[in-house]
Amino acid sequence: MVLLLHSFCRLQSTNFDKEVIMKALKRAVLAQVVVLLFITGTAGLATAQIPDDIILGLKTGNAKMLGSFFNQNVELVILENDNVYSKAQAEQIVTSFFARYQPERFNVIHQGGKEGAQYVIGNLVTKQGSFRVYFLLKKNTGKDIIHQLRIEKQE
Repeated sequence: MVLLLHSFCRLQSTNFDKEVIMKALKRAVLAQVVVLLFITGTAGLATAQIPDDIILGLKTGNAKMLGSFFNQNVELVILENDNVYSKAQAEQIVTSFFARYQPERFNVIHQGGKEGAQYVIGNLVTKQGSFRVYFLLKKNTGKDIIHQLRIEKQE
């Protein structure tokens, strides 16, 4: 960038068309901004990767797969179930939910967080209706663990 400004100042004293020089300078600055935005955008995505098996468990209704990511105690809100449950109890409740509401698809709407913890908001479409899904992941010995899971009926 400094080199471009230096070149610009030198060229300004010659008989070159100033408009051509300004366009070239604007293109160079724009290119640098685009590269910077791309680098910062992809760096943020790399740190907030959701384990594929969690998404697959929600898409396919596989409570066992999803339960393998549960903490020993999970804050669970699924329809009328609203409490802190053991990992085994939470898996049973999720199994019952998926037996009653067979998933057709799941997509992530939003995710965020910081190092060591992230949240995910998604939309679960079943044969019987749509649900908003929220879950909180925390790192525990390098593995993502679900500490909270909410599945709420969308009106």
